[in-house]
Amino acid sequence: MTADSSTRGRLMGVDAHLFLLAAQHPGVPDARVLADAHAYGLAAERAGYRGVWMAEHHFISYGLCPSAIAFAGHLLGATRRITVGTAACILSNRHPVALAEEAVLLDELSGGRFHLGVARGGPWVDLEVFGTGLDRFATGFAESVDLLDAWLSGADTVAGRGRFPFRPVQVKPRPRRRVPVWIAATSPATVDLAAARGVPLLLGMQATWAEKAELLDRYAVVAAQHGHDPAAVRHASTHLIHVEDSDAAAEAVIRSALPRLLARTDDYVRNDGSRGHRSHHQYVEHLLAHQPVGAVARCRERLDRAAELPGVGHLLLMVEGAGGRAATLATIARVADEVLGLPPAE
Repeated sequence: MTADSSTRGRLMGVDAHLFLLAAQHPGVPDARVLADAHAYGLAAERAGYRGVWMAEHHFISYGLCPSAIAFAGHLLGATRRITVGTAACILSNRHPVALAEEAVLLDELSGGRFHLGVARGGPWVDLEVFGTGLDRFATGFAESVDLLDAWLSGADTVAGRGRFPFRPVQVKPRPRRRVPVWIAATSPATVDLAAARGVPLLLGMQATWAEKAELLDRYAVVAAQHGHDPAAVRHASTHLIHVEDSDAAAEAVIRSALPRLLARTDDYVRNDGSRGHRSHHQYVEHLLAHQPVGAVARCRERLDRAAELPGVGHLLLMVEGAGGRAATLATIARVADEVLGLPPAE
């Protein structure tokens, strides 16, 4: 069933993208997971989505992509129309200049199709492995963002200071445009950091509509206080999506498959060696209460509501919750056709 004409353009002004974890469901080899994620990106272009955003994780099988920017480069080379973004590169593990150089390179080579999302990350063992340390995570995010922004600003030269001291160096390649940047935010403090700099937010799927609206309202106030026009900012909001012939059928699929994937997050190891666990079934019920999981009508209604969030210009749709290549490809196609009414790429 194809979406009727009244559906096309329902989300006018808001772009629909895929959000990919490279999720490793039980029993699927690593190489197959990565090949499948690449296939999902290609399917997104064929189906008419505006873009694809790639997650980044280290040392766990919840998501197998350790470098969102490397995956983005591979996908940009295999596509011609869609934008490709990172959701998000963990800035606490990377030198901001190294990441900025790669971002400019990809944006130039792709003709301006690259979007850079960055995140503080968590207090994980990653900080030990990469040698950046817990202090960089706890207090260094703002400095990292500012140095990243300075490199992407179009300046001829940039000098470092603070925890990144270095003499002035040439910015090569110099960006012809400011590479679009988003900051992943779950807390008021990170919202304030982004708003003070006029950088849009990248919101996760765990937050409810009310929680996202509260963060976005706060952003608008703080941005205006720092001389930025919040109406000119296009935030990105992530949502779990799955469609079946009935609400009950869609919920049953997610209840069966998603907890097994979420259990992979138990492999996170904190910098102090401890581990954290939560009720994955309870979290799934939390998601089902507000995410676009159901029959076509429910998915449309909930996406419409997400599109009405103040300042949101991009919806990032997580389609791997049902598990398996066939199920995910079917979800990508059905959401594009029946829920969004996207015209397929020519």
